Amino acid sequence: MKGKVHVKISNIANKITYEFTLNRNITIIEGNSATGKTVLLSLIRAAKDKTLQGFIRVDCDYPCIAFSSDEYDWERRIKETENSIIFFDEDASYVKTEEFAKAIQNTSNYYVIVNRESLSNLPYSVDEIYGIKESGKYGSLEPVVNEFYRIYSKYDNFEDNKNMV
Repeated sequence: MKGKVHVKISNIANKITYEFTLNRNITIIEGNSATGKTVLLSLIRAAKDKTLQGFIRVDCDYPCIAFSSDEYDWERRIKETENSIIFFDEDASYVKTEEFAKAIQNTSNYYVIVNRESLSNLPYSVDEIYGIKESGKYGSLEPVVNEFYRIYSKYDNFEDNKNMV
């Protein structure tokens, strides 16, 4: 896969929606507790459950897969998966390894990693580190739409940095 990929994941019953665009093959989602990161991954997992069809909807041109944190055969599954978006939770310790960095090289997948720590083994862009922004209200009939926002802007501290040269 190359280029931008639009993803929309909705829980119809709870009126929660995540909508975002992936621009590169590695995207990092950061944020404090209770911002919706784990809910996003839970919705992706639940979308595969046949009993929840009609309640959870994933609108994307590519399959979305959420690996579990205790995925014992993650390396084989990555090799067998093509043209998909694979999501990883911060509890997946294998994401921080050299083996993981090697396994995702030269694949056709996009990777979305929920993490609070630095992932120095991975070549990701600072422009592809996001948080989750909520708009709407819980406890009402209004839908809750969650969007990604950039953690770092290429214009952060621009005025400060140009004076340091």
